[in-house]
Amino acid sequence: MKYSTLILGLSLASLIALGLAASLGSTPISFQRIGSALIHMGTPSDEVIIWHIRLPRALAAYLTGLALGASGAALQGLLRNPLAEPGVLGVSASASLGAVLAIYYGLTAITPLALPAFAIIGALAATLLIAVMAIYTDSVVSLILVGVGLSSFAAACLSLLMNLAPHPFSLTDMITWMLGSVANRSFDDILMVLPFMALGAGLLTFTRTGLSVLTLGEETAAGMGLNLVRLRFTLVLGTGLMTGAAVALAGAIGFVGIVAPHLIRPFVKGDPARTLLPAALLGGILLVMADIGIRLIPSQNELHLGVMAALLGAPIFIWIVLQRRGTL
Repeated sequence: MKYSTLILGLSLASLIALGLAASLGSTPISFQRIGSALIHMGTPSDEVIIWHIRLPRALAAYLTGLALGASGAALQGLLRNPLAEPGVLGVSASASLGAVLAIYYGLTAITPLALPAFAIIGALAATLLIAVMAIYTDSVVSLILVGVGLSSFAAACLSLLMNLAPHPFSLTDMITWMLGSVANRSFDDILMVLPFMALGAGLLTFTRTGLSVLTLGEETAAGMGLNLVRLRFTLVLGTGLMTGAAVALAGAIGFVGIVAPHLIRPFVKGDPARTLLPAALLGGILLVMADIGIRLIPSQNELHLGVMAALLGAPIFIWIVLQRRGTL
């Protein structure tokens, strides 16, 4: 399959997924009514549902999946391991810790933007730490070990905060956010994280050539003039910004960063540079479709997006592991 055909197909699938997200729900809305609502010529109820409920929610899910898919593809290219994902560097856990701190100290009661703001601050702190490590270390394994340590420390702090929650309501908010969701997201939430995602995407685009050269091995790539330290620093900073923005927008969402690049890789002959964009598009599609499934499942309490992503992604992750071990 040609690369341009793949991108075109995924772009069309993205539009279809977003259209379905705006159409399907407890009150189905036809595409004609959606079009009228988008240009403010529909009924007041349709415009409220589309502009204030379904469209922001669909875009939040899509952007989150896009960021996680691209970050996963970039990290898998850097580490040359298809099991790598955004959480491997501890950025996701640190962003979650920042958000839970905002809930613990009641800052979300002052302004709803406190939660995404603190999540981004947590992600940036972790990203800067890992980026500095990328400059002063010659080993990718060292980066992974620092990331594992950072994730463990953030997880311990999260458990401590939940254990010391001042009242059941704040504990419920912490747990609910940790499960991941794009319900009740607004355009203000999206606009707040969009600059960080855009900057991260730009940095990852800058690393595309380096990722292709890196497939030859670090020693060969260095011999060809590739600056490995700069590549690691740029890629870690880019993935940190995108992952932190995704966590700030939707909470903790797992497996998308592993699954999307793995599904795309056969269509691009394993080239990590050509995996970035299609993996991002597929990640957005997968998360939008998962959120549609959540809204259509008849249940008294709506499932969380992080739970649905894990239910769908875990079996595929296990299959990837088994395939790597040569047992399939």
